Amino acid sequence: MSTVGKKDKYKLLIDNLRELEPFIIAFSGGVDSTFLAAAAKESGVDFEAVTVNTPFVPDREIKEVAELVAGLELDHQQLEVELEELEKAVENTPERCYYCKKVIFNQILDYAAGRTVIEGSNLDDQGDYRPGRKALKELGVKSPLLEASLSKSEIRELSKKMELPTWDKPSMSCLATRVSYDNQITAEKLEKIEIAEELMHRMGFEQFRVRDHSNLARIELSESDREKILDLNLMDKLSDKLQKLGFQYVTLDLSAYKSGSMNKEILEAEDE
Repeated sequence: MSTVGKKDKYKLLIDNLRELEPFIIAFSGGVDSTFLAAAAKESGVDFEAVTVNTPFVPDREIKEVAELVAGLELDHQQLEVELEELEKAVENTPERCYYCKKVIFNQILDYAAGRTVIEGSNLDDQGDYRPGRKALKELGVKSPLLEASLSKSEIRELSKKMELPTWDKPSMSCLATRVSYDNQITAEKLEKIEIAEELMHRMGFEQFRVRDHSNLARIELSESDREKILDLNLMDKLSDKLQKLGFQYVTLDLSAYKSGSMNKEILEAEDE
């Protein structure tokens, strides 16, 4: 077992960033990319943060990125990708993330004009089914948090120490991950999911997902949020609102929320 502590890992990260400059950070405003940007700023290196907005990104996340950029005083650029540019990704095969990453990071690489491009994958991202990692390797995108062996929990602890507002931010993934594989992703489905999750956010839920299985919504909740849903009036209200959005059935997954739950069948098949 490694005895390297998070302080040593952070020092290694800073050293690596200094070797990589000048570079572009793929900035999503999540825990990892925000920590990476803050570390880069602290190290005094030459870098720029770039955010690629796609229809897969909720409006709430776009607004939070703007707030973080202002708070951290980052040199920042936004790029746009339209749904039709994500042609192979919207087919929503198990390789969806691979095709999406290809489009997004090719945009960033074009903008980078020869500068190194880095992103925020961490040690924990080596688990689960992540075809997007293959795309990053093919494109030569660097992952300094992973190279420094920083885990998600260590990144949160360091972020808290640095007083970053994202240190306890719930894990976030793009809206496309809510749609069951082999069901075509459309603008209408993305909008329906985004509105459903915004409704749940306003109801006080913190860590959750609304999974779209055609005409069925499968709601996943964290341990703490599962206690909130036991209010029958809240259940009825939520079911009614989601049905009005177009879901014929609204169901609650009896298992607690787990990142990458849509990949369960793929991982089980690989283990056989």
